[in-house]
Amino acid sequence: MSQLQEQLEAGKFAVTGEIGPPKGTNVEPLLEEAEKYLKGRVLAVNVTDIQTAVMRLGSMAVCHLLRDRGIEPVFQMVCRDRNRLALQSDLLSAHVLGIENVLALTGDHNVLGDHPDSKPVFDLEAVGLLQCVRTLCEGRDMAGNELDGAPEFFPGAVVAPASEPVEMQIIRMQKKIAAGARFFQTQAVYDVEQFAEFMEQVSGLGVPVLCGIVLLKSVGMARFMNAIYRPFCGFIAIGYLTDKFWGQVMMNLVPGFKWTYIERDPLVDSLVAVIIYFFFGYRQRSKEKAVANVN
Repeated sequence: MSQLQEQLEAGKFAVTGEIGPPKGTNVEPLLEEAEKYLKGRVLAVNVTDIQTAVMRLGSMAVCHLLRDRGIEPVFQMVCRDRNRLALQSDLLSAHVLGIENVLALTGDHNVLGDHPDSKPVFDLEAVGLLQCVRTLCEGRDMAGNELDGAPEFFPGAVVAPASEPVEMQIIRMQKKIAAGARFFQTQAVYDVEQFAEFMEQVSGLGVPVLCGIVLLKSVGMARFMNAIYRPFCGFIAIGYLTDKFWGQVMMNLVPGFKWTYIERDPLVDSLVAVIIYFFFGYRQRSKEKAVANVN
């Protein structure tokens, strides 16, 4: 049983992180940052799978490298690039490499990435992938053939509390739970009240929800999030902020982000929610300040 599974099934509060593989083979900076900022501070680390359809080093390889360094990974899998044969093979391979946590995603479309002319697969989508994981764990492949050794996984899925209509997200959650999802991670949350309302609506589902927090490092990033991810994360009010002002916010107020957003909010006391910190890509000082407040 993974640490993540043990913690969530016990109903305990947990902190996880996320990193994205590099666009190339130079993994040393990523591994150094993971060991310096995440090891011993978070329970597990998500590894993105060709995030936003931008070609990168594979998630499984990075998960394996993290595990070798004593960091528990969460293997993200998207359905965009592989058919059911490849997905099943990768799942078996992940188990052999000691990976226990799997997050099933449909995946961003190819047109959003750096290879827009590539052919999307989408043989399965997130619900189908969760069913695939469950079937493999039961000792069969998707064609019904018996396996010579079955994997064991702690499968999760994604939900977008800010998506409208939110009822569709709840229906999808129910389908994913029926397909085998045992925990959920949210898209980035910027509206606490909206998230609280969402959690009230899904409290009866009995599945832990990890609340995603993405630290904005610039006005440009906020604009990008609004342009690309608004349907999933909601609108981020930029207002009068300038890049210079935002830079000072990042340098001086990021440490306060944790205290204001998490510890002083009664939402944490009333709901079983897990916080995910995403801050890779920030300047060194910002990373160190943010991490200092996780301790």
